[in-house]
Amino acid sequence: MARNTGPKIKLSRKFGEPLSAKAAKYLAKRNYRPGMHGASPRRVSEFGLQLREKQKAKAIYGIMERQFRRYYEQASKKVGITGDALLQMLEMRLDNAVYRLGFATSRPQARQLVAHGFFEVNGKKVNIPSYSVRVGDEIKVAENKKNSTYIKNVTPVINNTKTVEWLGLEPKSLSGKVLSAPNKDQVENTINTQLIVEYYSR
Repeated sequence: MARNTGPKIKLSRKFGEPLSAKAAKYLAKRNYRPGMHGASPRRVSEFGLQLREKQKAKAIYGIMERQFRRYYEQASKKVGITGDALLQMLEMRLDNAVYRLGFATSRPQARQLVAHGFFEVNGKKVNIPSYSVRVGDEIKVAENKKNSTYIKNVTPVINNTKTVEWLGLEPKSLSGKVLSAPNKDQVENTINTQLIVEYYSR
C-alpha cells in the first residue's frame, strides 16, 4: 500500500505538528516553516488553510488521499458532527490504537509492527494497519512475538506507560482493550476537522 515516506522533520515544520520523536525535539528549536522565508509570516487564503489542514491530518495518520477521502465520505454519512466522526475513525485504526497503547513510539512504527503480524484482535492475528477496532475489542501481542527482541525491549516501557482514556492497558499480559469510542477532547492533536469538512464540502 502507498504511503508517505518523505522527511518527517520537514513535514513537521510545515504543519507545526511533530510527526516523530526526533521532529518534536527539532520543532522546539525551529518551530516555523522550512525554507529561506519560513520564519516570515505569510497570508494564506481560506482554501489554503483548508487544504493545509487536510494535508496535516493525512501526514499525522500516515494516510494517502484516496483512503482519507473514503474516511471522510463514511464520516459524512454518520449521525452527528462529521468532523468528530472523521477523527474518531482515524483514531480507531489498529495502527493508531497500538501507538496510543504505547507499544510503538510513532504511528509509522506501529504500522510496521501490525503489518508484520505482531498483534491479535480478539485472539485473531490482524496484519492490516487500517483495520478498525471496536468498543470491547482486545488488542494483544501475538504469542509467537512475545519473545522477540523488540517486545522484550518495549516491555519495561509498557509497564510505565499511561495510555489515553478510551483505551485500557494490561502490561502483564501485553494487551489493551478498547473501552469506548474516543471523543475529540480525548485526542491529542491540533487538527481542525471543521476546515477539513469545509474543504471536501466546497
